Amino acid sequence: MIGRTPGYIVAVRPLRGGAITDFEITERLLRMLFQRAGVSRFYRTRVLICVPSAITHVEQRAVLEAARRAGAAQTFLIEQPMAAAIGASLPIHEPLGNMIVDVGGGTSEVAVISLGGVVALEAVRVGGFDMDAAIQAYVRREYGVAIGERTAEEIKVAIGSAFSSDDQYKAEVRGRDLTTGTAKIIVLSPEEVREAIDEPVRAILEIIVRALGQTPPELAQDLIHQGVHLVGGGGMLRGMDQRISKETALPVHLVDAPLECVVHGAGRCLESFDRLKDMFMDRPRS
Repeated sequence: MIGRTPGYIVAVRPLRGGAITDFEITERLLRMLFQRAGVSRFYRTRVLICVPSAITHVEQRAVLEAARRAGAAQTFLIEQPMAAAIGASLPIHEPLGNMIVDVGGGTSEVAVISLGGVVALEAVRVGGFDMDAAIQAYVRREYGVAIGERTAEEIKVAIGSAFSSDDQYKAEVRGRDLTTGTAKIIVLSPEEVREAIDEPVRAILEIIVRALGQTPPELAQDLIHQGVHLVGGGGMLRGMDQRISKETALPVHLVDAPLECVVHGAGRCLESFDRLKDMFMDRPRS
């Protein structure tokens, strides 16, 4: 619906950069999800919500309050990298270093996990949406053509990449000429898209290198064998694993279900609640 709605309909994203930007809409969204899952005033249940590790105490309280108003009896929070590691079936309780790189829509997070806890953690509020915005800005700057968020995302998926390859496919892009106001067709190459998204990709690479710098030598040694596990929609960007491997000199593995990995981990936490509840975040003090 984004970019295609009439005047009386407004399409909004109630969450941006991993934080609530519209409390009322977030509450209504959660209530709708709860209803679909069978939660009601008569059958209230406990809820586990995955949140970015960089979330502030104020943002935590906003998430907990939105869930409470939507009908949750108890709400628990878990950091996305930890949920992703559980969803990817990594041996997080073993004395081994497990590195998770979660590239989401609004945030990217890197965590080194060992013995059920986070040893090193870095996060940045940069993700797939920022790559889409970078493509929009590039097309506007270089060609004087305005394109929407949806079109930018389609370009990223079709020919976007983080590492050079032999692909010669080009994308035909339709947009609005900023000078004349008429429709215009341009052709983008993979090299142009790679150049356009280079800044957000570099920001993600920087936090991976910083997290490696915080990792104790014994665990860093494990990572040479275990490698880096890549999750999230942004992790599916073509060549992202090769780019990370080049920058870190470590093997990089894209997990089997990168989009669903975090939510699978949350589901396992609820199934084994008593065994895994120590993984949950501490509730913010009032």
